Amino acid sequence: MARHGVIAAGNMLVDHVHHIAQWPERGWLAEIVQSERSTGGAPLNVLLTLAKMHVGLPLQAVGLVGEDGDGDYIMAMLDQYHVNRQHVQRTPSAPTSMSQVMTDPSGQRTFFHSPGANRLLDIDAFETLNGEMKIFHLGYLLLLDSLDKADEVYGTRSARLLAQMREQGFETSLDLVSRKGDPRYKPLVLPCLPHLDYLVINELEAGEFSGLPMRTAQDKPHVENIGRAAAQLLAAGVKQRVVIHCPEGAWGETPDEAGAWIPSRMLSQAEIVGSVGAGDAFCAGFLYGCHEAWPLAHSIQLAHACARASLLSANAIDGAKTLEELQLDIAV
Repeated sequence: MARHGVIAAGNMLVDHVHHIAQWPERGWLAEIVQSERSTGGAPLNVLLTLAKMHVGLPLQAVGLVGEDGDGDYIMAMLDQYHVNRQHVQRTPSAPTSMSQVMTDPSGQRTFFHSPGANRLLDIDAFETLNGEMKIFHLGYLLLLDSLDKADEVYGTRSARLLAQMREQGFETSLDLVSRKGDPRYKPLVLPCLPHLDYLVINELEAGEFSGLPMRTAQDKPHVENIGRAAAQLLAAGVKQRVVIHCPEGAWGETPDEAGAWIPSRMLSQAEIVGSVGAGDAFCAGFLYGCHEAWPLAHSIQLAHACARASLLSANAIDGAKTLEELQLDIAV
C-alpha cells in the first residue's frame, strides 16, 4: 500500500502576537494596539495549514508541551483540526514553549522566545510512529537543544533521528530557525543533509549556511548566489529537492533538474497584516506538492500561494485557505 500523510515534529509553542503602534527606542514605551494568541512553531503551523487546505491527508504531530494553559491550548487546537496528537507528550519539568511576537505597522515581526519544553524533546519521543505515513518533517533545527547535541556516529542527534526516519521508509524534510550570526549553522546542518529528501529554508538561513550574500546592494534577491547556495546544499547530500525562498520568489533545484527562480506575486505593504508563520505556510504548500508528486515549479507556486494567504492574517493559521482557493490564486 502506498504511504499517505504527513508527520510534523519539533518546536511546538504558543505565539502571543501583539500589534504595536511603532517600534520604540530603547527605554521608551510603545502602545500595544491589539493582541491575540495562536499556535506557533514549524510542526503546528505546517499541520494546521495542511488541515485547512481540506485535502484529506492524515496528519500527525510529535512534540513536547508543558502541563499548563498554553499546553492545553495546543492540544485543543490539534483536536479542533483533527490532527493526531498521540505523540504529543506533556511534561511537568518545563513550561510550554512560547514567543512574544511584536508586529509593527509594516508587518515586520520581532520575536522574544522562551524555549521551555522544546529543549527536552529527544529521540525517544519518536518511537512507534505510524509507518503508513509518507513525509516526516522536522523543525526547527538550532532550537531543539536535546536533538542539537553531538552524536558520535551521526554528528548530531537530529541527524541520527532523520537517518532513522529514512530507514523506516519516510521521506524526510527539515526546516531551520532564522538566527543571525549563529556559528552553529554548519556544524548542526551539515550532518543532517545526507539524510534529507527535502530542505526548505529562507534566504537568511541559506546565507548563514553558505556565507554568500543573498541580497544585492539594492536589497534585491541575489538570484545567482541563491542558486549557488542551493547547489552547495545539494552537493552536501540532500536527496531530492532544495528550495530557498524570500518575499520576491524562490529558487528550486534537484540533483536531476537545473535550478530555476520562481517569482512570487508580491503583496503591497498595505495588504500585509503580519508575517508570522509565512515561511511555515510556504513549507506546508511545498510539502503537499511533494506528497502528491507535483512538478517542482508547481509545488513552489502552491507554496507561494500559501505564504501569500498567511501574510493577510496576523497569526500563522487564520489566513490559511483551502486547496481550491489556493489554486484559484495561482491561476490569477
